Amino acid sequence: MRSSYIFTSESVSEGHPDKVSDQISDAVVDLMLSKDPESRVACETLTTTQRVVLAGEIRCAPMYDNGQWKPGAAEEIEKVVRDTVKEIGYEQDGFHWETLTFENHLHGQSSEIAQGVDAGAEGSNKDEGAGDQGIMFGYACNETPDLMPATLDYSHKILQRLADDRKSGVAPFLEPDAKSQVTLRYENGKPVAALAIVVSTQHGKEYDKGEKEAELKAYVKKAVGEVLPQGLISDDTVWHINPTGAFEIGGPDGDAGLTGRKIIVDTYGGAAPHGGGAFSGKDPTKVDRSAAYITRYLAKNVVAAGLAMHCTIQLSYAIGVSEPLSVYVDLHGTGTVTEEALEDAIRGMTKLGGLTPRGIRTHLGLNKPIYRQSAAYGHFGRQAEGDAFPWERTDLVDDLKAAVGK
Repeated sequence: MRSSYIFTSESVSEGHPDKVSDQISDAVVDLMLSKDPESRVACETLTTTQRVVLAGEIRCAPMYDNGQWKPGAAEEIEKVVRDTVKEIGYEQDGFHWETLTFENHLHGQSSEIAQGVDAGAEGSNKDEGAGDQGIMFGYACNETPDLMPATLDYSHKILQRLADDRKSGVAPFLEPDAKSQVTLRYENGKPVAALAIVVSTQHGKEYDKGEKEAELKAYVKKAVGEVLPQGLISDDTVWHINPTGAFEIGGPDGDAGLTGRKIIVDTYGGAAPHGGGAFSGKDPTKVDRSAAYITRYLAKNVVAAGLAMHCTIQLSYAIGVSEPLSVYVDLHGTGTVTEEALEDAIRGMTKLGGLTPRGIRTHLGLNKPIYRQSAAYGHFGRQAEGDAFPWERTDLVDDLKAAVGK
């Protein structure tokens, strides 16, 4: 792989319309998993001016049975939706948590999908099958302490800082919608200079003019400078802060949002392949989600074990079939062992449960309401604390080393 190059990644804030949709969808997933850990959820969300619409398929007996919502269940879903919008911070004329129109078009899961995914009756040999066909990729690299691509890691952290300052009152002129983009120059595989920083943030009235505009731009530069490691920003760094001018109309009032439209932001910022499947709104029987998490977990542990500086892992599945169809490892020429050795090691680890949907969920503990917090600022490169982000643990390092004789 190339050692010297220029690379760019972007991120979007929790107030971006697509991310509002992702967080609502995952709030619904969390609600249903809290009622029944074996819930089946495929919840899509549309957000637009003063409107939120849910659609999709579910199976959650405590909330929905025989084609009908249980008493109070529909109201509970609406409350979760409004609370999510409120927590993000939308209290604008064009999108307000309290006054927006809410529509719920969720309905029961297809019986034909269910028969392929569900395990057989007691005494049957049929294991739980994958919720769909597909390919899933995981990636890790040694560019940052989180073992993530630096361009994406910094893009996420810039927007997290802006959101924290907005909510704490440090930067009251900020509104929820924002985007960031970081361009870095690499030498010998390591980031050495920030060539360009782009930040577009929704703001209060008049913060695109005069002293108020200067205040906003000075704040952004200071915040970014405190997020990026020292030495990356220089006098040669090019800044684009709200380059189009005014950004008062934002969020779902400025652009419609849909679940699952920020899959590169959610994963590796373009530094690794993507199988095409979104995460948010899906319960963990969907391998689009759970297999992407286990491949990140495996790749991160490979890099954390010192077996490679860069690692990409692919799994593939067929709907209704439990075992993966393929396991592929690419160390990008940076490995201290062969890809084949790692493929054999991964296939042979009994604690991974054969990488079946049930085995993945059991090993990582995925049947829990842990997903809303993953739906903004990236699913990967986060801190594994308690039940949260279990795919970020590095507890497989010793097993991998032993399996490849290191």
